[in-house]
Amino acid sequence: MTKEELRRSVRRLKQQYTPAQLEELSLPVIARLRPRLVEAQTILAYYSLPDEVCTRQLIDELIADGKTVLLPKVLDAGRMELRRYTGPHDLTEGAYGIMEPVGEPFTDYALIDIALIPGMAFDAAGHRLGRGRGYYDRFLNSQWSMVNGQWLIGLCFDFQKVPVLPSDDHDIPVDIVI
Repeated sequence: MTKEELRRSVRRLKQQYTPAQLEELSLPVIARLRPRLVEAQTILAYYSLPDEVCTRQLIDELIADGKTVLLPKVLDAGRMELRRYTGPHDLTEGAYGIMEPVGEPFTDYALIDIALIPGMAFDAAGHRLGRGRGYYDRFLNSQWSMVNGQWLIGLCFDFQKVPVLPSDDHDIPVDIVI
């Protein structure tokens, strides 16, 4: 199956659920994630779309716990950058209807302990199928370094896990899928 065929298949699966059902399905995923975030101080997250594992409440809780939360902002057709999130007042609707932070760019990537990465599908080896625009792969290829013990964590619903995904040389696998 090609990447585009897999994307269509996962979209059909997601459409079988209401937004409320997907929020409910997010709860056990977030519960499995929480223990991994206890020691982390700086976390790259994503402000979830209605069809993704819901991270909105989690990131507000992380802020309340005194952690630094970073969110991506799309700059143009090929690039994204990170910005600090301090609460819902920091958000504005950006590219593709995604809520994005409005603060100053964050570039001290060595401070990031954990990155939460969304995806359309993940396999057991950590390969990720994104939405097809390549923002995360380009960003991770150009900016990410594992030398400081940083972790990439893929978040998805159980029905988004597949045995094997096609992958290219530029695809960056995550360390763990939750």
